Parts: sequence; structure tokens; C-alpha cells
Amino acid sequence: MIRPNSTIDAIPAGEPFIGPERIMRERGLEGLLRLGANESAFGPSPHAIAAMSAELPHLAWYGDPDSHALREALAERWRASLDEILVTSGIDELLGLVARCYLASGEAAVTAAGTYPTFAYHVVGYGGRLESVAYREDGTIDLGALAAAAQRCNAAICYLANPDNPSGSFADAEAIARLRATLPERTLLLLDEAYAEFAEPAAGLEPRPLPGIVRARTFSKLYGMAGARIGYAVAPQTLLMPMLKVRLQYGVNRNAQVGALAALGDEAFARDVLDRTVRGRAAYAALGRELGLPTLPSATNFVCFDCSSRERADELLEALLQRGVWTRKPGLAPLDRCVRVSVGDEAAQARFAAELRAVCSRVTA
Repeated sequence: MIRPNSTIDAIPAGEPFIGPERIMRERGLEGLLRLGANESAFGPSPHAIAAMSAELPHLAWYGDPDSHALREALAERWRASLDEILVTSGIDELLGLVARCYLASGEAAVTAAGTYPTFAYHVVGYGGRLESVAYREDGTIDLGALAAAAQRCNAAICYLANPDNPSGSFADAEAIARLRATLPERTLLLLDEAYAEFAEPAAGLEPRPLPGIVRARTFSKLYGMAGARIGYAVAPQTLLMPMLKVRLQYGVNRNAQVGALAALGDEAFARDVLDRTVRGRAAYAALGRELGLPTLPSATNFVCFDCSSRERADELLEALLQRGVWTRKPGLAPLDRCVRVSVGDEAAQARFAAELRAVCSRVTA
């Protein structure tokens, strides 16, 4: 009988994400207000769209397996060498490469319980074991507990989404430096910085490779290119070299490379997206105060509305979906009392506010 290897065979069937397309199919809906995946409501840069459109006649060609032009631009921005930049098919591919290269069978990786789940899927898929610490009640990650867990199990990898998904919380540069200093020397710190552009720049880590840290970035959020699947790592060459041995050589598509390079050059567009997102977060916070649903502080392009209980959050999520508004909620306590909502454009924000007001009075307090 043909069977998968024992590691894969032992994993229970499951899916990390249910997409809006399936929700529409199963519920017979013709459309949804998409506020559940933290996609950019503002789209890609017009420069990126133009560059990708012009490149379409060359779709028969593979992309540059070295992503050389894009890496050159990123290296200049990050004060890094070319060998300190690795371009991947989104952060998700990079998380898998790190787990594959730095986690031996049976070894531990530590993270927060309920954070972005793709890392956990890679850990289990490559035969590792996951050790997790709970969020604090206020939705922040206990970095001291994370370091203690890493010390206790001599972790191979410590994964931290910063800013965090799903809470939106952010640990500043000083806190990250303390965390790195208190981890075991053999522990790689994997920083998922998918939302870092939305955080206060002065509070973040300086833009350069840092010892013992792999920094994961993406063009999905600020640059509005989630569907193109392109991200990158910034790290010392010694940390990236093992990944070059097993990476998918042609995993990054040609159009994504072209679009990402053009997007980097359109700084005015990126600033506008950031400004509108900051205003949108403030509008959501005001809406939450109005409706008795206080929002957690967020350094991302989404906001968590605190519904005070898991039951009320579940009701609110379903009530919104019945009105064609797709949002998501964290699955584990203490954040399972929250509903997470992406910052839409101004029209989407207005519709969401109207729908939330309409359903709030019907949801059990």
C-alpha cells in the first residue's frame, strides 16, 4: 500500500485558511466585502501595474532565478550585500525554508500560541515540534516567556511576527534586542515583519542584516501585491546560504519580480497607502468606542475589535457574514474574544461601519 512518510502520515488533516471564494460558493453569495485577509484595499502601485502589463508578452520566459535586479534594489535600501538578500515566493515559502534548514526532526521551535499559523504548519510538516506561550490578556506577546520557553527546550528556532498577526501588537527595537540576547546562542530568531512598514519607523529595528536573525518581508501588504506572491529575507549571508541549497530555483514568477521592483520605486504611492491606513485605523478605533467594542492597539493594516467574549465575537462574525462582510477572528484565548478587520478604503470603511452598527444591537452583550 502506497503511503506518505511517517511524519506526514501522522499529521491530522486540516487547513490553515478558508478563502472567501469557498465561502461564497458554499453560501451562494455573489460577492463579499473582503476584510478578512489583510489584503491591501488600495491595490498595487500604478507603476507596478504598468510594468507588469508591459512584461506580459514575456510570460513564456522563466523569471531570473537570482532575482538579481530586485535584490540589488533591496540591498541598497537595506544597507546590505546581495548575498544578504533572498527573494522568495512570499513569506510563506521563506518560513518553510527556515524550518527545513534549521529544524532537525524532533527539535523544538517556539512561538506565541495562535500567531500566524503557517509557521506551525511548516514545523510539523518537517518533523519538528512546536512549543508555544500564551498571549497576555491585553493581546501582546510575552517576550520574556518566549525566551524562557526557548531556553527550556533549547529551541532551534524562535518565531515572532512583529507586528503581530492577529493581535496587531508591536515590540520595539529595544525589546527585540533583549529577546535576541536572552535566547540560546544556537536559536535562530525568525522575525516575520510582514506589517513592519505600518509600524512607527523610529521604534523599529534599523534597516540592515542583524546577527542571529532572519528578517522576513513581503510585497503583499503595503505594496498591495498579495496575489503576486513575492517576499524576501534580510539576514547575514551565513544564515541564508543553507536555504540556497534547497530553494525552488524558479519559484518566483517573472511578473512578480518586475512589479516588485517598480513598486519599490513608487515611494509616493507607498506613503499614501500608509497615511490612509493610519487614518483608517483611527476611524475603526472611534467606531469601536461608539459601539462598546474597544480596539486593540495596532501597528498593522488591520484592527481587532474586542467583543469581551468568544461567544459574542462568534455571533458578530456570523452576523456580519450574513450581510456580506467577510472578517476573521483569532481561534485561541485570550484573543478569541476579538474580531479582526482589515482596513478597507474609505468606501469599504463606510460600509463596514454601517453594517457593524446594524448588527451590534442584535448581538448578545
